[in-house]
Amino acid sequence: MDVDYDAEAPEEGATKPTRRIKGRGGEDDDRYAGKSGQFESLPQDDEAGPARSIEGWVIVVSGVHEEAQEDDVFEAYSEFGDIKNLHLNLDRRTGFVKGYAFIEYESKQEAESAIKGMDGQVLLDQKLSVHWAFCKPRDRRR
Repeated sequence: MDVDYDAEAPEEGATKPTRRIKGRGGEDDDRYAGKSGQFESLPQDDEAGPARSIEGWVIVVSGVHEEAQEDDVFEAYSEFGDIKNLHLNLDRRTGFVKGYAFIEYESKQEAESAIKGMDGQVLLDQKLSVHWAFCKPRDRRR
């Protein structure tokens, strides 16, 4: 049994072959070059209180009756302003309302009037609780 050790030995002056890396980050590409880690954000206010979502002012209505229809909630809240979006979550198993709704208004004044007008009111024998969906913290301590 002859073993030839010279076949595996590199020649004089030859460079060692580079190892090829597969998978994410293996190639030099410019996907993350430039604005890496810089994201769009809403303008910052230093005051505490309600925060505007991307498209409008969102309020949360809790205590919605499980057999309430979207039309019932829409009619009750449309008197305070033009509703941009109304989201009434349903339980997948039962098909009934989960007990809360999200309502989006165009202006802050419409949303404030809906909160003041409907908080504590009764809709379909259920007392409603209405609050802002998004609020800014009072102060930031680091």
